[in-house]
Amino acid sequence: MPEHISLLHYLLYRFELLRESAHGTSFGGHHLGYKDYEPLAMAIVLMAMIVYLASEVRALVKRTQDAIEPEQELTLRTFFEVFFETFYGMAKEVMGPKNAKRYFPLIGSCAIFIFTSNAIGLIPGMSPPTSNLNVTFGCGLLVFLAFNYWGLKENGMDYVKHMAGWGMFDSFLPNLLLALLMFPIEVISTCVRPLTLAIRLMLNIAVDHLLVSIFMGLFAVLLPLPLMLLGIIVIVVQTMVFCLLSSIYIGLATAHAEHH
Repeated sequence: MPEHISLLHYLLYRFELLRESAHGTSFGGHHLGYKDYEPLAMAIVLMAMIVYLASEVRALVKRTQDAIEPEQELTLRTFFEVFFETFYGMAKEVMGPKNAKRYFPLIGSCAIFIFTSNAIGLIPGMSPPTSNLNVTFGCGLLVFLAFNYWGLKENGMDYVKHMAGWGMFDSFLPNLLLALLMFPIEVISTCVRPLTLAIRLMLNIAVDHLLVSIFMGLFAVLLPLPLMLLGIIVIVVQTMVFCLLSSIYIGLATAHAEHH
């Protein structure tokens, strides 16, 4: 099967050839390889685009008179409002209104980045960054660091005790025996979470993008439309699954302090 070549893939390949002709095969003897940094380059482009669009929407919202008047058609502002309202409602259902308001900046940022990264693959000649494990693992690692930090910040050592099941019994020895059993299992389970988030997202988007690319290359223009519609469903569902699981992890890390 021929290798799928995206537009950015080709541009980076040309840049690599120019760089090698000007500087040799490496910077300081190291060959970078355009294939390695294509997903990162696309992710940076998408983040810059998101920041620009968000600044445009922010400027619209600042105009109070225009902001309070609902628009009758789909615009950039209404898209952002509906998009973030949907994910905020999901986070509120999982974490409660107080925690959702506090931690939604992370959930919302992940949602818009993952959604746009997934959706860019529907454009011919573009490759979704989320089909690369490095990008999805970066997202999962960010969530992992965030919910552990917030768990420790909210609960202190109670967060660690909760993972060990400490306090289930009144005496010291049963608590110690339970901790020796539960704590390694909880640590492994917690550390696996970013990897499962990353692999689930990467595999679904990579397979979906590959299928759409194959059918667009084999058949006429209109025939891949059913697969593209299926791809839209995959894009939305995988974004929601990632954000839902992230909300659950944050909720579990911060909510149990109320029970101590």
